[in-house]
Amino acid sequence: MEPPGQKKKHDYTERLDSSVDKKPFENKETDLRDTMPIAARLLLTALVLLSGCDRSSAPPARETAAAITRHSTASGRQRATYTGSHQCAGCHRAEFESWRGSHHDLAMQEANGETVLGDFNNSRFEHFGIESRFHTRDGRYFVHTDGPDGQMHDYPIAYTFGVQPLQQYLVEFPGGRLQALSIAWDSRPASEGGQRWFHLNPEEPVRAGDALHWTGLNYNWNFMCADCHSTNLQKNYDLADNTFDTRWSEINVGCEACHGPGSRHAEWARQGGRGNDRGLTVDFSKRKRASWIMDTDTGIAHREPAGDRAVEINTCARCHSRRATRFPDSGAHGDFLDSFHPALLSEELYHADGQIDGEVYVYGSFLQSRMHAAGVTCSDCHQPHSMQLHAEGNALCAQCHLPARFDTAGHHFHPPGSTGAECVNCHMPAKNYMQVDARRDHSFRIPRPDLSAKLGTPDACTGCHTDRGNAWAASVLKDHFGAPPAGHYGEAIHAGRTAAPGAPALLARLVADRSQPEIARATAVSLLARYPSAESLQILQAVSRGDASLMNLGLAGALESVPQQVRPALAIPLLYDQSRVTASLAAGAMAGLPVEDYPQQVRQRYAQALDDYLQSEQFNADRPESLLNIARQHLQRGNPHQAGVFYRRALQLAPYFTPAYINLAELYRNSGREREAESLLRDALGRAGDKSTIEHALGLSLVRQQRKTEALEHLRRAAEGAGDSSRYIYVYAIALNSAGKTEAALEVLSGALQRFPGNTRILQALISIHREAGNTGESRRYRQLLQGRQQVRARPPGG
Repeated sequence: MEPPGQKKKHDYTERLDSSVDKKPFENKETDLRDTMPIAARLLLTALVLLSGCDRSSAPPARETAAAITRHSTASGRQRATYTGSHQCAGCHRAEFESWRGSHHDLAMQEANGETVLGDFNNSRFEHFGIESRFHTRDGRYFVHTDGPDGQMHDYPIAYTFGVQPLQQYLVEFPGGRLQALSIAWDSRPASEGGQRWFHLNPEEPVRAGDALHWTGLNYNWNFMCADCHSTNLQKNYDLADNTFDTRWSEINVGCEACHGPGSRHAEWARQGGRGNDRGLTVDFSKRKRASWIMDTDTGIAHREPAGDRAVEINTCARCHSRRATRFPDSGAHGDFLDSFHPALLSEELYHADGQIDGEVYVYGSFLQSRMHAAGVTCSDCHQPHSMQLHAEGNALCAQCHLPARFDTAGHHFHPPGSTGAECVNCHMPAKNYMQVDARRDHSFRIPRPDLSAKLGTPDACTGCHTDRGNAWAASVLKDHFGAPPAGHYGEAIHAGRTAAPGAPALLARLVADRSQPEIARATAVSLLARYPSAESLQILQAVSRGDASLMNLGLAGALESVPQQVRPALAIPLLYDQSRVTASLAAGAMAGLPVEDYPQQVRQRYAQALDDYLQSEQFNADRPESLLNIARQHLQRGNPHQAGVFYRRALQLAPYFTPAYINLAELYRNSGREREAESLLRDALGRAGDKSTIEHALGLSLVRQQRKTEALEHLRRAAEGAGDSSRYIYVYAIALNSAGKTEAALEVLSGALQRFPGNTRILQALISIHREAGNTGESRRYRQLLQGRQQVRARPPGG
């Protein structure tokens, strides 16, 4: 089996729509520049610059595993190349042996008798009527299961993926794709429920074409998994051919994945190790100079000296974080935010108080912790080469927390040696992912059942004591430790998410509070952008001029929420941010806005950052989200035809991708093709993942066609499936009132106000409709509620 990326010719290889150019941003209308305004010309210039990059700047088509990508070092020095982990073993035998057999070493392997852990002895597994069979033939491993056409086929297993507590298997598809089977092997001992096949989505049938089917985008190795399971991974996606030529220097996570390319260091060693320049691409030596000194008064150790810990944490964060890859990974020596866009405490990933919910891979949790604030790094707890913990059980925490003070029944309220006496069960509660993989929350938080009662978040105490409630747990903790601190950043984040009364003031206070974790403050920045006012925009402008990297990133990612007329005031300072990701996001949010009156330096900076933004989207053009953004750029440059091509390409890749339907329908509407928009949206009802959004757009299309009775049914369905969105409910109520169904409209709005207390738009509608209906008392009552809300919003952050 050849490594992925070995080009093969297949008659059935998927190709792009023939109208998609190989240089997707090149403008073919040669006379267009003369008639365009300066801002559009600037945008077009950036687009053409991107399209003009020739392929010589891409990674080489084929190289040996020993040295694929070369990286520049300081000026005048030889560039370092990747040499392979075995090159390190000669001098670093102990570290090499510690690494060998680790989860990093076994992250990905060729499938053979030594690496495959699953039962391929004609074993069978059934999932909602589809029976898959695992077997061997001529020394190779196969799975007989349903393919992208819904039919059963034999697929050879190309690679194993991981080892504990589960192992997945990769199948090679045309176009250089590797797909991960959604049936995995539970590699835990049988006594723990392991040694069995299981499905990663056990509670629902997943058929071909579904977003979660193993042959689809969300199980594609090249995008979803590759760059964290192999060393020096280069995705190499070709938009024109819709193919991958993905390469690596080592199949697993080797030494150079963390230490960077090692050729210069190896040469330094061969020359006798003379001179101060050891040729290291990543230097962790400063981390080794720190030590932990126990404070007997507090029972907690402190670090001396504080030292440089960003290198280690950011190196680990490249893989142990929930993040998007915006640019080809520059390797371990690159700045984290030059390649990656880490997730903040977003609603789909974290509970409002910052506890883990979705798969977040540690980094975002750790940044919230007191441990991080105190100077703890990953290697304080984990052996950096074997990945094992330095000690087992409470002995690990005892490195910095005196057992005589903390490992006692007086502190944890449980009998010594019991499950409840384990530090991690209270301060690092676990959640299962991928059905069998229990991962602990690395925010090391103090249990706050009082906060859980307010915000509906999990609580470590009642997670074990399931027969008791939050009030009981809060009372026990208060009796032992006193009242909890007033306020928590989770309250501000919850208010911002739900548009609760006083949300802007709470968010503003959090943004300004330097004692809080930066990731929580950055999340507040992203939420505050939803509440534009003179006060909030002033706060956001101050953020944009600061140097807090995560806060700037949070603002850059939220600029689309800011009104266009004030967006440049926030975006322009971010163009100068040291992070390539932040600057590019700011430029993307400014695209299409007039910039001709700005100084030349600003325009040049904008052009450079916009070029980066477009490169980022082209790099990720194997995803529908990036194709959507490319389409929007074509709209900005006045090319709706190419925009339509990329919208349709996004739907070819992901027929369930709702935003592409909405944007394509809008493009049809703006060109006077309302009936085509309606037809597209009706087709989307059977395909799109977000039915409410499609129903809403279809209802509005019918309203524009004066088919209001028809439209009401679709607007009703959108409102009933609106989830946490109040907008669809509001629009449905207005449509009801317009149709003369005033009582029904008021009933819908009253119910919406119970779900979304203090929502300004809903209150304004209640005031207006009651007034028009002659219900002056009710209108006055809702006006008073609205005025009370506005007073809360206007209160200064310290009020």
